[in-house]
Amino acid sequence: MSAGTRTPEDRAGRRVLSAALFASAPAEVLDFLLPLWAGSVLGAGASAVGALIAFEAVLSLIVRPLAGELADRFDQRRVAAAGAGLYALSFAGYALAGSLVGAFVAAGLGGAGGALFWVGLRAWTGQRSQGGGGDGTAAYGRLLSAEGQGAFVGYLVAFSLLERGGYPLLFWLGSAACAVAAASLLRGPRRERDAGAPRAVAGLREGRGAAERRLLPLMAVSAVTAAAEAGLWMLLLLRLQSHLELSPDEIALVFAPGFVVFVLLPAHAHRLTGRLGRTPAMVASFAASALFAAGLSVVSTPPAVAVLWTVAAACFAVQVPVEQAAVAAASGGRTGRAMGLYESARLAGVVIGPLVMGVLYEEAGWAAACGAAAVTSAVGALVVPYAVRALGLPERRTDGEGEGEGDTGEREAARPRAVPESALGPKARARKERRDWYVHTAVFALGQAVLWVLDSSWLVWQITDGGVPDDQRGPLVWAGRIWLTIWVIDTVWSWSYTLRPREKKPKPSA
Repeated sequence: MSAGTRTPEDRAGRRVLSAALFASAPAEVLDFLLPLWAGSVLGAGASAVGALIAFEAVLSLIVRPLAGELADRFDQRRVAAAGAGLYALSFAGYALAGSLVGAFVAAGLGGAGGALFWVGLRAWTGQRSQGGGGDGTAAYGRLLSAEGQGAFVGYLVAFSLLERGGYPLLFWLGSAACAVAAASLLRGPRRERDAGAPRAVAGLREGRGAAERRLLPLMAVSAVTAAAEAGLWMLLLLRLQSHLELSPDEIALVFAPGFVVFVLLPAHAHRLTGRLGRTPAMVASFAASALFAAGLSVVSTPPAVAVLWTVAAACFAVQVPVEQAAVAAASGGRTGRAMGLYESARLAGVVIGPLVMGVLYEEAGWAAACGAAAVTSAVGALVVPYAVRALGLPERRTDGEGEGEGDTGEREAARPRAVPESALGPKARARKERRDWYVHTAVFALGQAVLWVLDSSWLVWQITDGGVPDDQRGPLVWAGRIWLTIWVIDTVWSWSYTLRPREKKPKPSA
């Protein structure tokens, strides 16, 4: 098979990433818009808004284990498509809601839809990566990167259209984006189960709960650290707004470098984790998170906070794909169930963390809250080696490891394998980089055209007026400038393979 040929699995993977991008855009923005919309449009008080947010989160928490069971029994992409459909109905419900009753119905649909969508997508990613050899960290990294790109696009659209079209327009656009995600997942034939999957499931049922017991330590670490991270994130936003008196635009600039890192790094972090192994990568990530939390207690200037947050974002970009890949690898063939339990553990932490950290902050102050988060991450760094050992996985996994000797040949004959990037020759690698650049450039040009229509293109202002007028400065102009910088770097890197063809040198044997 030629290096440039795309297999059905490759096309399915691209559709999954596309669905993640389309659905994550409105889903991420909703977390920001929902309290504002409920308060200003429905006239809801703080308690009602809190109840609305909690209802969606708790329902999503309850449905996640069920979503895992469905993902093991049916095609995971169909399960995720059903979740995207519920997402679409949820956003339509918000657009039509004229009372809190309608808002609660929409929130319920969104909570159930989010559980089905994300568990289905991550279960599919885990099963696919396990079936193709390797530990799955790269696949989960690409999925996380697609989620980050979707969030970037979602916030860009929201900031652009909120004042012009109001909340209903954004909700309808969110519904349309989720419908596109559902359609993307429904394309193509149903995916055939791997021949080894039924045997793995049957073996797991003989020892019911064995995989869950192996996963319990890792899920406990993930839940506790997610609680500390979510709580500290909430407090940091409040501190930047109240104590440092930053505007929303200024707060966005503080978090901008970290957000760019979080979008770009996950797709490439597997190169580092592949060399280090699961345990060192996760220990380093938790340790850096502890330093981030401790550092926030002693620094107060926005540039220092931006540097610390960028380091923390890089840690999250490494940690999350490794965790998800480890859960999938230790699932014993029940990837959906394991991923549903893992997602429930993290979501429980996200729900509880802000409440606990908020009480601690009010009673003991900012330094105590930062210290508690730092201690939590440090404990996570100490406990995670035991949690990984409990999974019973090798520290590093090579291609083909874990497949039975009797069916390896059958799988290789029945399923075409994509050529690893490191195995591409110089000319094939150059062609791949050019194809990727064409796609990136088309998206960049479309985005700049939208910014130009909105009078928010930094590039157009520089070309036509030599600078951006003070009354035109804002988050969209800043986002366009950051995007231009990323595109220039991507252009130089991509075309360097054409100007100077090269391939990766083989590693010297030990």
